[in-house]
Amino acid sequence: MEPAPPVHLRTVTGVQRLNTKVYTIKNPACPDEDDLGMIAECGEIIKRGGLVAFPTETVYGLGGDALNEESSAKIYAAKGRPSDNPLIVHICNIEALKEIAEDIPEEAYILAKEFWPGPLTMILKSSGRVPHTTTGGLDTVAIRMPSDKVALEFIKASGGFIAAPSANISGRPSPTKARYVMEDMDGRIDAVIDGGDNAIGLESTIIDLTDGSMQVLRPGYITNEMLGKALGRDIETDPALLDPACKERPKAPGMRYRHYAPKGEVHPVKGDPDKVFEHISRELIKAKEAGKKTGVFCSRGNAEKYDADVIRNAGALDDAETAAHHFYSALRDMDDESVDIIFVENFTERGFGEAFWNRLLKSAGSEWEDA
Repeated sequence: MEPAPPVHLRTVTGVQRLNTKVYTIKNPACPDEDDLGMIAECGEIIKRGGLVAFPTETVYGLGGDALNEESSAKIYAAKGRPSDNPLIVHICNIEALKEIAEDIPEEAYILAKEFWPGPLTMILKSSGRVPHTTTGGLDTVAIRMPSDKVALEFIKASGGFIAAPSANISGRPSPTKARYVMEDMDGRIDAVIDGGDNAIGLESTIIDLTDGSMQVLRPGYITNEMLGKALGRDIETDPALLDPACKERPKAPGMRYRHYAPKGEVHPVKGDPDKVFEHISRELIKAKEAGKKTGVFCSRGNAEKYDADVIRNAGALDDAETAAHHFYSALRDMDDESVDIIFVENFTERGFGEAFWNRLLKSAGSEWEDA
């Protein structure tokens, strides 16, 4: 029996209350006929102007029709997101790039050939087809083609252009599981496609290709070294643009506002590993004496040594990929446990570690402690 269209129930704090339906995909790696049927239903919701959260290889996205101003406005309202914070347009084939961008440099095609489908977002000059409501009022547009099979089928079923930030309340940790989406978005959106856990667990790399400088505006799984190798030139991240206190108008998500923050305080600690352990151990004692519930996100070797209420093992200190994969889910778990203060060891900042450190600092309001 075909499900009825979503019904608006009532308005809560300016957001219309919806019946949020969950569509569970049985074979995310290779969607079967039943899965494709559910994805097609969700595509119709997008075409009607509704919102659907869906999995990608990075985090869950909150999708709406990128070419529909009202859909983009609904995304901002559902998330409580500042309207000058641009939305990324997700596409499912390279031909779509030419429809929404113009004056596309050759470097964009080189990067697309190397990293698409995948966790890379490129900022290009907009052709004008994507409304300013989606681009955050800018004449540029952020575009990516995800590699997740469910995401690609969903984008295709929806008409080919999905605007999608992460599917969480603005400022909260990005969701890496469908249940985290429901924690924030139940009643705010029409549907959620449950495609299992995200493979990477951290948002895409964003690179600006509009002025010839090719700056990384948000580090991610595709590292500067990987980009530089593909383009045959050095690629750098401008640290000023990654500071939440930056007053520049954001050209990409996550540049200016505080992001990824749980309800408890996050305290990153840098320094020699032994001194980091000693520092966190002392701070845990102080926090407990102050009556605070404590949490630690730490390396495998120290997981059994800390005296904290909640401990999350994040692998080896030199394994930033594993740490990043578990980071958001650990923050969500600690929220569930009502943790007041969370200490985080300093994992490597090499390669993918730059992206992890960026998200960690954003979750802590750009503050850290030196051991």
